[in-house]
Amino acid sequence: MTLAAPPEVTGLSLREGRARPGKVARLSYVRPPAPYRVRREHEPETVTTTASHHLSPAFPGRAPWGTASKLRAWQQGALDRYIQNQPRDFLAVATPGAGKTTFALTLASWLLHHHVVQQVTVVAPTEHLKKQWAEAAARIGIRLDPEYSAGPLSKDYHGVAVTYAGVGVRPMLHRNRCEQRKTLVILDEIHHAGDSKSWGEACLEAFDPATRRLALTGTPFRSDTNPIPFVTYEEGNDGIRRSSADYTYGYGNALGDGVVRPVIFLSYSGNMRWRTKAGDEIAARLGEPMTKDAISQAWRTALDPRGDWMPNVLRAADQRLTEVRKGIPDAGGLVIASDQDSARAYAKLIREITGTKPTLVLSDDTGASKNIDTFSANDDRWMVAVRMVSEGVDVPRLAVGVYATTISTPLFFAQAVGRFVRSRRRGETASVFLPTIPYLLGFANEMEVERDHVLDRPKKQGEEDPYAESEKEMDEANRQEDEDTGEDEQMSFEALESDAVFDRVLYDGAEFGMQAHPGSEEEQDYLGIPGLLEPDQVQMLLQKRQSRQIAHSRRRPDSEADLLELPADRRPVVSHKELLELRKSLNTMVGAYVHQSGKPHGVIHTELRRVCGGPPSAEATAGQIRERIKKVQEWATRMR
Repeated sequence: MTLAAPPEVTGLSLREGRARPGKVARLSYVRPPAPYRVRREHEPETVTTTASHHLSPAFPGRAPWGTASKLRAWQQGALDRYIQNQPRDFLAVATPGAGKTTFALTLASWLLHHHVVQQVTVVAPTEHLKKQWAEAAARIGIRLDPEYSAGPLSKDYHGVAVTYAGVGVRPMLHRNRCEQRKTLVILDEIHHAGDSKSWGEACLEAFDPATRRLALTGTPFRSDTNPIPFVTYEEGNDGIRRSSADYTYGYGNALGDGVVRPVIFLSYSGNMRWRTKAGDEIAARLGEPMTKDAISQAWRTALDPRGDWMPNVLRAADQRLTEVRKGIPDAGGLVIASDQDSARAYAKLIREITGTKPTLVLSDDTGASKNIDTFSANDDRWMVAVRMVSEGVDVPRLAVGVYATTISTPLFFAQAVGRFVRSRRRGETASVFLPTIPYLLGFANEMEVERDHVLDRPKKQGEEDPYAESEKEMDEANRQEDEDTGEDEQMSFEALESDAVFDRVLYDGAEFGMQAHPGSEEEQDYLGIPGLLEPDQVQMLLQKRQSRQIAHSRRRPDSEADLLELPADRRPVVSHKELLELRKSLNTMVGAYVHQSGKPHGVIHTELRRVCGGPPSAEATAGQIRERIKKVQEWATRMR
């Protein structure tokens, strides 16, 4: 027979006692735990929600609805699995906003309580996050030193909170600490350990002797093939090794459980005009098929604060925030900017629009963390930040966002959107404004897709993977300092003018809405969606808004129509490469039908245009080409 807990433990508020030579330091407690029971040998131990019995009712600060006094179901399930298996390494993948910190600290408390470990080391991506971890741990009596740099640790602490960069500088320091005392290492957002070879090697060297290692991430995938330390990779039937998590809790599950908010994406198109380095003036419309370079330049033109696109989108976002605050009085908004100059310019625009100065957070500002904490605690409307708020930073009241950066990696996008999904009460929704860029709309439509880190990525010649963005872009996404990257010199251009057009709403993988001018009734229909709705109510309301918009369009004389009057699902946004692939597919289908029908290519293409409508295939939209592919397949089937 074995005891479920050591008999010398008498309560539940951690205080470290002084250990005698050769003995483990005991933990004394303030109030007694639940009665112990005797369990049989080999009987798996389960931890009920009282595993967090010593957590403060306020843990974590501003806890989402229904979660303050007990663990969420996924946290309980992950804890039960860990306790049953007692692994040395454990990878928990949970969508941003699900409560990874609560799970990790509850487990740390359990391991300390049962003397499995004697100290804790938390490794976080940024300075702000390591301080955030220390503050969260302190609320349950685990004292972590976020300022630790070297030497013996004060007896006032149960461990340290450090950054991956800090470990990279002094790996042997942390290795020695792990060798001297039994240590639990919590690796927060562990995909960052693969950011560089040196960081990965440093983590391996520093924490190889650790007694237990808990890896956490909301986004286990990376754009490169750098192996992530302490992560298990399993080979699939295709011969490709992929990361294997011990417990996964995805966005779809979290949404169904009411743990995270449903996200409404509001996409804005518009006409862009810019001058290239060669002096050529180019005009294009966001959302139209373009080359990768043209998309990048049109995107940067849209985000230029001197044009009309950003002021119109910020004005729309502020109107949306006003509507959301009717149901969530302290709801806040966040603009994620690419660089400091843009951030300052956006802050100025917001002040002109709202009459109130927003909180400005710049990563090289010594008061950046304090500004974030102040904004989190008050009820100000807007914060403008450069990248550093995109991952892990906990500001639960954020409900409206503007994605005003040109970073296009799925990892960064998922982490950025994760800032807005932390639910505090049932029915809260999140709204994110973004430009009509094919990659971004693709990421928005795939919020529920769970991706593992692929270690092997065989690539056919000429094949492009939209998720395999360059390592340079990943470095840009993760960099704290906003230094000059030299990008402007490499792709020099001058933004000349831009305007904004409401394009569509994306929700739960579906698209809604017709194009509308800023300030129009049609745009207000979508900006005015209530901030408190159940997920199925959001879907129903969007369908009603679109039906009303279509009915209004039919009553409008054709002479007054100055925008493409088609619902979003008939205006697919595709990249230049995808459009070329569609045209290739159409030509292949027509070629096969030539042999079947005996008619010339030109005759078949002309007939397709007559039946389906639209211009020649070289000028046709993706939707028109898809209709022609469907029609020629229908003809071929009839002839069989």
